[in-house]
Amino acid sequence: MTPTLPGRTPWGQSYRIAFFTLYGTALIAAGAWLLSSVYEIAPDSRAVVFQFGKPTRVENAGLLFAWPHPVGRVERVPAAERIMEREVRMLRRDQQLELVNSWDREGDAGAGAGYLLTGDEGVVQLDVRVFWRVSNPIHFALQRPHIDPLIDRLAERAAVVVCMERNLDAILVTRPETPQNDPHSAEERIRLRSDFKQSMQHSLARMAASGNDPGITIERVDIVSSLPNNAVAAFNAVLTASQQADQAIAAARTAAALRTQQAQQQADRLIQQAQASQQETMAKASTDTQTILQLAQVQKDGTDGGLLQRLWRENVTRILSQAGQVVTVVPGDDSHLILQGLAAQPAMPSASEKTP
Repeated sequence: MTPTLPGRTPWGQSYRIAFFTLYGTALIAAGAWLLSSVYEIAPDSRAVVFQFGKPTRVENAGLLFAWPHPVGRVERVPAAERIMEREVRMLRRDQQLELVNSWDREGDAGAGAGYLLTGDEGVVQLDVRVFWRVSNPIHFALQRPHIDPLIDRLAERAAVVVCMERNLDAILVTRPETPQNDPHSAEERIRLRSDFKQSMQHSLARMAASGNDPGITIERVDIVSSLPNNAVAAFNAVLTASQQADQAIAAARTAAALRTQQAQQQADRLIQQAQASQQETMAKASTDTQTILQLAQVQKDGTDGGLLQRLWRENVTRILSQAGQVVTVVPGDDSHLILQGLAAQPAMPSASEKTP
């Protein structure tokens, strides 16, 4: 009978298979662990290398070797040349209404959700898109989960500030239907975006000064303004009323100008008639007083020549014919002479008197 070797027994073969299985698994795990320390960084990204949870260095695009987890960790961040975009949804009315309790939506909290107050006590809605880039990879990597909420809060604060510093017309220049070739609108649009960006940058600078630098820089801000739906109808009504008022004022001015012209023509006509009547009256008065002026002149000169007697004889009959009676008194004598005037003519009977 041949003796059995220890490795040939079933238990020995089982131990042998288990050993080689564990050994191969360990080799594969070690190889995978070592391969996990090689990272490929894209051209538009950079890598922040952490060792035991502490950032140690920043690497550019390419292949990177770092200690694998749990010793080291590599976090990819956007490169400085890469511009990121963030749409600020917190400024929208529907997003703010979600934060308001259902029983408060019918009150002031729901009525003012999504609206910004302007400097002339108007309301406006803003659709804001913020374009930013990473300026400090390490600070960005440490605060990466808070970057998007931070941009939303900074944009919301900047929106309140720039709206309070402007009237409604200066904000509405960013509406899509605003003429793009209007120099004044373009200037106001650029100034609004610049002030919005500077307000956000100022807030970031204050955070950096207090030791909470998020490691980002604001590159550009795009703003689109709009009015509430009910405000659009109100503005249209005001615009219609203004146009109607302008038309009424223009019609009133036209009527006033026509009335003034008619009054001026009538005044000119009355003046001409008055001047003609004046000339006629002056001519008649001159004719009527010519004899008296002539008599006064000859009396003054002492060259009467019987003019007074002649005038008396020419006018005494007409004068006496208009008198009822005439009392003639001789100077220096108490006697007087009464001359009867012409008898009154009998009145002609009327048609009713003639008819029996």
